[in-house]
Formats: sequence, structure tokens, C-alpha cells
Amino acid sequence: MAVFVMGKNQQPLMPCSEKRARLLLQRGRAVAHKRYPFTIRLKDRVGGNTQPLRLGIDPGSRITGLALIRESVGEQRHVLRLFELAHRGFQIKKALEQRAAFRRRRRSKNLRYRAPRFNNRTKPKGWLAPSLQHRVDTVMAWVNRLSRLAPITAISQELVRFDTQKLENPEISGIEYQQGTLLGYEVREYLLEKWGRECAYCGDTDTPLEIEHVVPRSRGGTNRVSNLALSCHPCNQAKDNGTLDDFFATDKGLKKRLKTNGHTADARLERVQRQLKQPLRDASAVNATRWALFNALKATGLPVAVSSGGRTKYNRQRLGIPKTHALDAACVGAFDMLHDWAVPTLTIKAMGRGSYQRTRLTQYGFPRGYLMRQKQVHGFQTGDMVKAVVPTGKKAGTHMGRVAVRKTGSFNIQTEQGTVQGISHKHCTVIQRGDGYGYHLHPSPT
Repeated sequence: MAVFVMGKNQQPLMPCSEKRARLLLQRGRAVAHKRYPFTIRLKDRVGGNTQPLRLGIDPGSRITGLALIRESVGEQRHVLRLFELAHRGFQIKKALEQRAAFRRRRRSKNLRYRAPRFNNRTKPKGWLAPSLQHRVDTVMAWVNRLSRLAPITAISQELVRFDTQKLENPEISGIEYQQGTLLGYEVREYLLEKWGRECAYCGDTDTPLEIEHVVPRSRGGTNRVSNLALSCHPCNQAKDNGTLDDFFATDKGLKKRLKTNGHTADARLERVQRQLKQPLRDASAVNATRWALFNALKATGLPVAVSSGGRTKYNRQRLGIPKTHALDAACVGAFDMLHDWAVPTLTIKAMGRGSYQRTRLTQYGFPRGYLMRQKQVHGFQTGDMVKAVVPTGKKAGTHMGRVAVRKTGSFNIQTEQGTVQGISHKHCTVIQRGDGYGYHLHPSPT
């Protein structure tokens, strides 16, 4: 795995091997500049010769793969670093929905009814929802950061487009693209025929049926017809926002109703799962952001080459490379051979920089607790990477990871082995200030 190198004037130089970086640090010719990704800064060198470096990008809805590659003669590529960037689009969407619900409750409680005003708010051309814009902004933030750490000369992007209808029905063609699932049906009538006019869970027929979400909205479910089912009132209330497996495994009332109707739990569960379809929100997110990301990459001034997902898969299978997001990024574009790809992957998780909201609320919007007004405690802030050396006690030893501060001065540290609670600030030393991301180094896929 290569180590980033910066000159005396903080200009990016060619990355070096771990052994060479260790020798430079031991001999006092370099100092550690950054912990994640690990970067050294030379004391006695200003410039130097560089080689062509390419940054491969495999955009994804949840995780985006990044690969720093050195290009040599004859379409040969050498992998220097691998990254996987985990987005937090779902958390942003959930927070915005909660904020909107709280605002709606306040207005409906304290004001008389007024006409909605959403129609008079225009959006600029190319507007994306905050959860989607976050994906573009996060990728661009790391493209700019890596450009400051290494002399990147080109960028390769997988400009993939998902055919969402073909994902559902591989045989679709022609006019069938214009004929949706509800062709000739209303939603409730469609569900009645789909589920045989009986409860999807217990099979009861002599009862009023209600429309319910198989995968609850609170767990990422959507309003797509494929995620809707018909259930009796007892099943709908008992399932609540739980999962199918837990509902069929633990609910005693369901088991009693199944026995009464002559059904088995395994058969009914298999039937419901067979009727479900794979959600398409991830494919839709990639489709919506692909051109915005491409235009943002072009604005960097670096040459941007685009490639299809089919070529990436062909390259990976041709060379016998395992499938990961980071290695997919290394396989983007046209080349002959890929060398040194079995290197560890640095997982970068977007954590945010805290919350402006200092009051914690219940699910009904009432205060349940208050956070401290200042973000720093004894010089530490939540998100900082720290090293804690505890001399005695149950937690004696060295702990390194992301810290969560407390007003009492007793901190929690998120390490690779788990969370260590109750570490005094007196034992902690900052090794890197919080930048809104959490880091974890995964070993090579081989």
C-alpha cells in the first residue's frame, strides 16, 4: 500500500512504499502530515519528477469506490490506493422528513388553516434533493482532497445508467415500456387480485382488509405497489414497523390465526417474499446523480474519461479480480493489465459534523433532553481521532479511534474492536482533528 508524500512546500509528490516512508520518518527527513489517509511531509525536498496518476471512480448509491492508479507504458495499471466512500443520504432524508413533520405540527397547532405555499417556490435548473446532492458533494470533496495529496493527471468515471423497468422484467420490450404495473387497475383492486382477496399474512378472508407496507417506511420501504400488501387489522397492528421474519417468528396471535385458517408460517412467509420485488431507490439515485457528478468532475480542469458498467465487469472477469466497490473503480475504462490490486482498502464513512439542534425530541416532537451548548470539552470534539493510553484499571491499555465527548470529561472511543466507554480526557491525545468522516482500514480481499 502506497503512502502519500508532500514536499516541503506542501506540494503533492509521487506516493512511496511503506518501507521507504518508515525509513524517512526514522531518519528525521519527514514528519507525519496526516493520519487518514496516512501522509508524510518531507523536510528537505521541494519538487521532483512525477508519473501519470489516474483516479478511478465507481459511483454508487450507498458506497462509491475510489482507486488511485499509476499508469505505465502499454496500457498497464498499478494500483496504489483503494478507497470506499460510504454516503449518508438515507440519514439526511430521514432527518429532513422529521424536521418537516415537526414544522407541520407546530403550524397546524398554533395557526389557523392557510392554503399551501409549495407551488410558489421555484428550484434552479439541475436541482437535486439534499440526499442526492450529498452524494455528489462528498465524492467531489474527496476528489479535491486526493488531488492535494497526489499529482493526479486524469479521472475515469463509470457513467452507468440503470434501466429500472428491465431490472423488474428482463423480457420487457417495445410498447410494454409504456404499460405500467397498474395498467387497467386501481391500486386497491390490483392488490385484491394480487393477494387473492385475503390477508397476505394469516390468510383470513372474512374480515375487512387494509393496505399496509411490507417493508415499513421507517425501515427504508417505499410506496411502490410492489411493497404494498393487504392484511387484516390484527396483523397490521401486530406487525407495526417490524420485519417480516420477526413478525412470523415471534407473534403468537399470527400463529393462532394461521392455524385456524389451515396455513403454515413458512409457506405464508415464502409467499409474501415471492411477491415482493427488489427496491429500485439505489438505481434511481445513481441515475439522478450521474450527470451532475460528471459535470462537477469536468469543472476540476482534469481530463475525464467515462466508461460503461459492462466494460468494468468485463475487465474484472477477464483478470479474475474479486468484486468490490474499490476494485470496480480500478477496473473502469480501457487497459490491458492491472497490477498490485491486492492492497488494503480504506473505508471512509460520512458521519457529519454534528447537529445544530441542541434539543432532543421524542417521536411526537416534545423535548426529552438537551445537549451542551459548546462542542469542545477539554480541547476535544466529537469526531476527533485520539489515542488513549490508560495505565491502570479495567480499561488499561492503548485505545485508538474516533472520540465522542461528554461534558463530564469521560469520553467514549470507537475503535476497530468496538466502543470503549468511560475514558478520561486526561489519558487522550489528539492524532487528527475531526473532519466529518470515520475511517477503518480493511485488509486485502485476497
